[in-house]
Amino acid sequence: MKKTDIVDLSWDDFDEMRDPRVDTNGFDAVVDRAVSRRGFLGGALAFGSGAAVMGTGLFSSTTAAKADGHMKFAFKPIDIATDDLIHVPTGYESNVLVRWGDALWSDAKDAFTHENGVAVEMSDKVFGENTDGMELFEVDGKQLITVNSEYVNPKVNLPAEAEGMPRTADEVQLLKNLQGVTVMEIAPAAQGFAVVVDSKYNRRITHETEMLIAGPLAGSDLVKTNADPEGKTVKGTMNNCGSGRTLWDTYLTCEENFNGYFGATSEHEATAGEVRYGIGGEGRYAYEKFDPRYDLSQEPNEPNRHGFVTEINPADPTSTPIKRSALGRFKHENAEMVHAADGRVVVYMGDDERGEYLYKYVSTNTWAMGTSPEGILDDGTLYAAKFNDDLTGEWLALTPETTGMSMAEILCFTRMAASAVGATTMDRPEWVASNPLKVEAYCALTNNKNRGVKPNAGGDDTSVDAVNPRETNNYGQIVRWTPDDESHAADTFAWDLYVMAGNPDVYDNAYAGSDNVNAGNMFNSPDGMAFSSDGMLWIQTDGDYSNEGEFEGMGNNQMLVGDPETGEIARFMTVPYGAEVTGLCWSADKKTGFVGVQHPAGTWPDMGEGNKPRSSVVAFWRTDGATIG
Repeated sequence: MKKTDIVDLSWDDFDEMRDPRVDTNGFDAVVDRAVSRRGFLGGALAFGSGAAVMGTGLFSSTTAAKADGHMKFAFKPIDIATDDLIHVPTGYESNVLVRWGDALWSDAKDAFTHENGVAVEMSDKVFGENTDGMELFEVDGKQLITVNSEYVNPKVNLPAEAEGMPRTADEVQLLKNLQGVTVMEIAPAAQGFAVVVDSKYNRRITHETEMLIAGPLAGSDLVKTNADPEGKTVKGTMNNCGSGRTLWDTYLTCEENFNGYFGATSEHEATAGEVRYGIGGEGRYAYEKFDPRYDLSQEPNEPNRHGFVTEINPADPTSTPIKRSALGRFKHENAEMVHAADGRVVVYMGDDERGEYLYKYVSTNTWAMGTSPEGILDDGTLYAAKFNDDLTGEWLALTPETTGMSMAEILCFTRMAASAVGATTMDRPEWVASNPLKVEAYCALTNNKNRGVKPNAGGDDTSVDAVNPRETNNYGQIVRWTPDDESHAADTFAWDLYVMAGNPDVYDNAYAGSDNVNAGNMFNSPDGMAFSSDGMLWIQTDGDYSNEGEFEGMGNNQMLVGDPETGEIARFMTVPYGAEVTGLCWSADKKTGFVGVQHPAGTWPDMGEGNKPRSSVVAFWRTDGATIG
């Protein structure tokens, strides 16, 4: 494959290129083999005992809701869209808060042009590209929004003659600077909010920012490099996907597809650990040609220093970000922190790749408001989830005794540790969200075209099971679990499926989705999730927007709202064609919401011929001034 072709691939397809699908498999004519929808919901013939999942708690509550007319939604659901605009319900408005290339400091006000993109010398002074997870913080009466920029589109950022790949060190530096994290002050404006240019809190954190490695992996031989022989400091956080916030109000940014940034300029034989993480071959952005720390033939340990949850203090622009190795190394989607009943801190995390695992971290010590969090994220136990077909589950501890690996190996090669204990392979576990009104949590399982087709990169079984009940799953589902003893620190839990996305207009079987999916709210590939303070679940999609074939009637990617009590789901927002909707947070007064619009395909938001598409953060609010978050 030519280098210019690599940048056109999605991250999923990039991984698939390095771990190709087998030519033949034992599941011929998968869809034809799917039983009728009635059989799927009612009997064990279709997918074993997993069929029982869809006939228990979810559907009984949904049916009851229809009978009593219960409805919590404060809006009229909207239709699908296929255009290049943002759509919200009647009684709501939206406006762009900030776009890729917008200045954070006044000396960068002319850094962006539609003809040339962003000037390299100003690229660390503007808002980055492809916004993803975000959180809002109040600091001394100011509102600070902290936003991930997951990746860049080289064909948009680089001159046309570059053909989508950097040709110089300066062009590599440009791409490095437009990724990472942005901290910026925002303030109310005539239409929503606006960025406070030149605020003392404004900050860009990029692939070049100095950081610390903390926790048991710090100082290990696995993370020592020529540039850092002590294995305790590292440059940069990369491919920042989902986010989280700590109980003590700092930001957690999650490093996802870090593997694609590394390549080799000379012969390099991939290790088992590199193969499991998709590391090897050519890098996605040719960094290795211009920076030796991305060259596997010169710095083979550098990838081991990425793929972590990184903590940032938005209130202090001089603070050093910290990579929290105790939370494990994998393709982190988000980090959902909750307080357990006994005072310990719990962090739920998904590994966003087909056939990988759902994790949680439980601190050894307790934490209370007003006390120091020192050591809370460095000393604890990491677990991987096992979902049983009888709707129970358990968290399997990843320790030297259970895995046969050293603690450093567990934290550096966490996927291999989860395989060793027999955790459940999942259909791409992405965002985890915890209900603020009760002790329960949800995880979006986006999709998995390899379910029942081939094992994961570690050779682990990915046959259908109760929690992942469909072969070649292109629609996804959301799993919900309730910890035993009403404590997130418990080792066991009960679970069900809140929703199975699908298309009831195309299928009359498992692929039609669960009973709370209908022609008016159908969607595919749930990705981002967050709860509002009223206990409603906001669901964002990153899926197929072709509106054709098995996706007909779904339109562009969208944001929906779900009622956990009734199972009802309603469409709230649609985003421009080609884009996904990412991240969600609310203003301090809960009257304005903020979401990201990543990789739009047309010329949104600066509509016009010849204009570049610009990923952006959008604010939305009710016109009557009521709270929405």
